[in-house]
Amino acid sequence: MGRVLITGAAGRIGGYLRAGLPGLGWHLRLLDVEPIADRHADEETVVGSVLDAGTIRDACDGVDAVVHLAATTGRSMDWEAASDDIAATRGVLEAARCAGITRVVYASSNHAVGFQPRGERPAPDWSYPRPDTFYGVAKVASEALGSLYVDRYGMHVVCLRIGTCRERPNNVRSLSTWLSPADAARLVGAALTAPSPGFRVVWGVSANTRNWWSLDGARELGYQPQDDAEAYADEVLREATPSDPEDPEHRLVGGGFTR
Repeated sequence: MGRVLITGAAGRIGGYLRAGLPGLGWHLRLLDVEPIADRHADEETVVGSVLDAGTIRDACDGVDAVVHLAATTGRSMDWEAASDDIAATRGVLEAARCAGITRVVYASSNHAVGFQPRGERPAPDWSYPRPDTFYGVAKVASEALGSLYVDRYGMHVVCLRIGTCRERPNNVRSLSTWLSPADAARLVGAALTAPSPGFRVVWGVSANTRNWWSLDGARELGYQPQDDAEAYADEVLREATPSDPEDPEHRLVGGGFTR
């Protein structure tokens, strides 16, 4: 497929993509602020911050696409950190543009729309932004930057509003919001190869029986999810305490981030 730069590659989702994307034909260049201790022999690494223009410019040299994961995370993120994340996204998009890279996949989040109430039907991909934290605000602003670079410069930017991406569902909410590690790689792989997507915002979720969010947009890109959180439902429900349907954890898209 070519060479892809992954920013924030030392994080959890970066690890999942490092395991999954080579099998889809991608060669990996990894960027993180800290050295990657378990670097594989066939991986290229760049140590530095996405906020440093020279670092991101050099990291983009000779790659065919970028997956931008690097971010500060958590509901406690303050405005300064959110501003840094927005600046980092702008820097990545600009470096990609200057390097002639036309495909960027951005790791957005369900927290960009966290105050949206759950509906009876799966929420559409283009759900209107209602961020639940400054973390969510950074995701909304970064999606908007992606839209700008598509319309002004003719790039292709796919934003993935990722749910609960971890090895297994860890609570009742995640039975609906889970994105498995293998499906994360499948989704990013589809976003990297879909013909001329332009600007897209799609949900990042597995084929869960209890899904809150639509898979239509992701499937249009060629995503074929294979996993379902229902395989863990008996175990999760056995360990869970009774839930109040009016609790934001279950009533709103962003769950506990909305408290």
